[in-house]
Amino acid sequence: MQDFDNSSMTILVADDQEPNRELLSALLTAEGYQVICAEDGDQALSLIRSQEIDLALLDVVMPRRTGFTVCQITKSDPETRMIPIVLVTGLNRPDDRVDGAVCGADDFLSKPVNKRELLARVHSLLRLKQFTDELDNAETVLFSLALSIEAKDPYTGGHCDRLSNYSMRVAERLRLPEDLRVALRRGALIHDIGKLAVPEHILLKPGPLTAEERIIMQQHSITGERICSPLRSFRQVLPIIRHHHEKWDGSGYPDGLKGEQIPLTARILQVTDVYDALTTDRPYRKALPKEEALAILREEMKRGWWDRSILDEFEAVVNAHEPMESARPGR
Repeated sequence: MQDFDNSSMTILVADDQEPNRELLSALLTAEGYQVICAEDGDQALSLIRSQEIDLALLDVVMPRRTGFTVCQITKSDPETRMIPIVLVTGLNRPDDRVDGAVCGADDFLSKPVNKRELLARVHSLLRLKQFTDELDNAETVLFSLALSIEAKDPYTGGHCDRLSNYSMRVAERLRLPEDLRVALRRGALIHDIGKLAVPEHILLKPGPLTAEERIIMQQHSITGERICSPLRSFRQVLPIIRHHHEKWDGSGYPDGLKGEQIPLTARILQVTDVYDALTTDRPYRKALPKEEALAILREEMKRGWWDRSILDEFEAVVNAHEPMESARPGR
């Protein structure tokens, strides 16, 4: 990761005292940073929500919303939670720093502000944000590639979005922790990214695959895991990508895992994946109605393919959210 250009970074300085705003602004602009100022907590929050802010310096004691409150709201919003926040305070009680940490603050500065300390901490946090932004960009590229695979086949339009919705609803019913829900949402969107390496004449073949073609197709889960493995933030997504074609009785691929050896998130996705395929038009058949698709899944479960408990939860989700005539054409 290369160092950033200071002039590309925008820092928010929020303090109700004009001399403090002017001092911080002068120190930062002298280093080439772009600086915008706010006079109170409400104005600071409005700027965070409406501007591209790379870092915020918030005075703790401000009119209207305090720095603590602005920090807590910012860190609770998925759109702004990755903005580094430094609380600037003249308060010296240990509890004040504890309160700031609880609110999600990334660092603290004590008044009067030391120039070298200010610039060192700002630079460090901006480097960390740059690294996070690069990860976000990498994830965006992966999601775009996954959608490009979906776009090749007119029969699979919207497939990944539907899988994401189904999987998240099942996750809610199972009360999975937030990190696994995020992994499921991401996994639903990019589970087939390994198909980038599958030749189009195999990927789009309307009829049955030959034994050789099937072997090539089955490599996509391993390839997909390899593509995504450099992203540490995808650590819990990788098992979904690799194992969403395993089966409860061990007859799936690529590793022949059985029962609870198959990660829970992969077990959720595999059921939603098969259901969506059954209820979407294909070159060789029309989309099946909801009841028929669920009946097929039940029969496959009796054969030992799916986790009964997951299928029960998924069926409850489908019955709660889809009308009786649920067959839909491919889009």
